[in-house]
Order: sequence, then structure tokens, then C-alpha cells
Amino acid sequence: MRDPESVAEHTMRVAQLAAVIAAEEGADPARAAFLALWHDTQETRTGDLPHTAADYLSKPDPRRITVDQTANLPDRSREVIRAAVDEYEAKETAEAQCAKDADKLEMLLQAVEYRDTGVQRVDGWIDSARKGLKTETARRIAEAAVAISPLAWRDR
Repeated sequence: MRDPESVAEHTMRVAQLAAVIAAEEGADPARAAFLALWHDTQETRTGDLPHTAADYLSKPDPRRITVDQTANLPDRSREVIRAAVDEYEAKETAEAQCAKDADKLEMLLQAVEYRDTGVQRVDGWIDSARKGLKTETARRIAEAAVAISPLAWRDR
């Protein structure tokens, strides 16, 4: 894969999508975006484990990694970040669900973009992401994303 997306690109788009989804779903966009900012920071310690590793490795606990990552931060910062990761992982609040949907939706968007540049065998990513979406807003965005080329805006 030439020029794959970075974790920073992924995180930025997840935060933006989380805010949009939250706004449409009546949740707090700022909180959803904040949760999204911290959702993958643990990968700085573990890397992004591929789904093919699931049969051989157990998924690391993001909360445990976050505790280690934030150990030397000032008290308030440490607690705010740990609470954000806890909330995201629990998936119990509307904002956490919006952030979780944003993560899946961003994966779908990336797969559609890869597909449009000629990368094959991304349909499994797209299908997996669509099946995991919980909010109506994320489902609507996904439907539009698979129906319209990411570069359609250029043809206006």
C-alpha cells in the first residue's frame, strides 16, 4: 500500500466525524470529539494489531495501557484522559457511541478511498464497518460514502 494513512490522520477524521455524528444525534459534539482524540493513543505502545492476529494474541486492555501512558502527567490531566478512555471503552454514553461509530465510519471511508485508487479486497472492511454502526447518522453517512466517489466533489 503506497501512502497509507497515519494514526494522526485517522484520529483527526475520527474526532471530526464524532463531532458531526454527536451534533446530529443530540449528544455533546465536543465531548465526543475529545473521546475520539484519545481512542487509539494506546497504539503508540502496541501498534495497530491486524484482525488476523486475533487467533494468536489477546487484545491488550486500552485502559491498562492508558494508566501507564499517563502515569507521569499532572493529576488533573491524568484523570481527565483516563476518564475519557474509560468512557470510550465502556460505550455507555451517547458521546462514546458517537465516537465509536466515528472510528468505524472512518475505517469505511478509508477503505472506500483505497478502493477508488485501485486497492482490491477492501469490501470486507466496508461490510464490517457498516455492520458495526449503531447511530442512524453514521449509517446515513456510510450509505452516502459507498454510493459516491470520494472525489465526486471535483466534478461539480
